[in-house]
Amino acid sequence: MDESHPTKTTEHLMRTRRNNTTALDDSRLPVRAKLVAAWTSFMFLYVYVDIIGFYLPGKIQDILVGVVFEFDITQSWALMVLTLMAIPILMVVLSAMLPARASRIANLVVASIQVPYSMFNALGESWTYYYWLAVLLEVILLVVILRLAWTWPRVTASPETTAGLDREPLTSQRHV
Repeated sequence: MDESHPTKTTEHLMRTRRNNTTALDDSRLPVRAKLVAAWTSFMFLYVYVDIIGFYLPGKIQDILVGVVFEFDITQSWALMVLTLMAIPILMVVLSAMLPARASRIANLVVASIQVPYSMFNALGESWTYYYWLAVLLEVILLVVILRLAWTWPRVTASPETTAGLDREPLTSQRHV
């Protein structure tokens, strides 16, 4: 058959284009990046649940008279809330910046403490479906954080790294 035939050439080009498609790069994301993403998602959810909560009937009136849930709005209350909010906020940075071992421990401890705290936030609320969905989503993210920290990949220690597993790798010295 003649290779210059228009149908054959078009068919050949179509088959070539289809076969030359490239797969997307699916490189593994480092555990630190996954933890930062999970804590960031947790904080967005945490904040937006509170912001959307302002639209619930009576919420703004309670705030204007100085009451949140059953608590009077005082400087002590504000300090307590800021402290409780700062912990997961700081976990975004600490997950990325602490040495691996310290980051793993911090993530395990803080996420474990945040689970009951998240559940407490839904107690006594009148919009139970809204708040329990929020708690469910928060707890799912916290379980993801716990799993990532618990299963943090380990590296085989070599003689160069046994001197300090959480420090920078040893480099060879130059002799002049």
